[in-house]
Amino acid sequence: MPATDLPLLIDAARKAGEIATRFSGAQAQRWDKPDGAGPVTEADLAVNDMLEQMLPTARPDYGWLSEETEDSPKRLSRDRAFIIDPIDGTRSFAEGSRTWAHSLAVTEHGEVTAAVIYLPLRDLFYAAAKGQGATLNGAPIRASEASTLGAATILAAKPNMNSHHWRGGEVPGFDRAYRPSLAYRMALVGEGRFDGMLTLRPSWEWDIAAGDLIIREAGGVCTDRAGQPLRFNNAQPRLNGVLAAAQDIHNQLSSRLDPNGPGIAP
Repeated sequence: MPATDLPLLIDAARKAGEIATRFSGAQAQRWDKPDGAGPVTEADLAVNDMLEQMLPTARPDYGWLSEETEDSPKRLSRDRAFIIDPIDGTRSFAEGSRTWAHSLAVTEHGEVTAAVIYLPLRDLFYAAAKGQGATLNGAPIRASEASTLGAATILAAKPNMNSHHWRGGEVPGFDRAYRPSLAYRMALVGEGRFDGMLTLRPSWEWDIAAGDLIIREAGGVCTDRAGQPLRFNNAQPRLNGVLAAAQDIHNQLSSRLDPNGPGIAP
């Protein structure tokens, strides 16, 4: 159903942008979630409320997983599921920055089949459907074809450069860049503006589901930190990091990562 799900996600993301941009960033009411889970704003909740009404109504047989909805095991019995981050980059949103995104995906038997990442304040709309390629504002995009890690630019937060993540404690040489939204980082790799991205900490499915398909449909490679394909709608919706890049860059990064480095705690 990717052909019919993608237009639905596109429409939903546009509506999400209309809602979120009514709030004034730093002026939006904000709370901190329990257990150090990060901030949430009234904009996150307003967007989530709309999406949770719109999408399951359109696809009542799909499961639902969202950062801002209490999880339910009902989704595990469904062949297809929505995986939603109403606003990825909430800290950026709350600071009044433009670098935050709506991230929406549909999975079927654990594989993402339709996805959008939308940054309304940057007028960037990434979309992909399984077997149909990936686009930015309607134009096809392709991942980088870089082949030399030393000349590559990789999106990664500073903690990923700690020596304990890398074989022999040797951090590989590459140019590092950063963007606050994980979904946007993945979209930028799909667009080919950066040669790769990595996050080595446990990663919530809603942050990465849409980016996974956009990267793969753009010709890139996207796996967890151990090189395994990403699978979604798991009982514990957290994956073992993300490593995404052009094939040669992915191979070089993967070979340098320490397989015994910090990962998901048991």
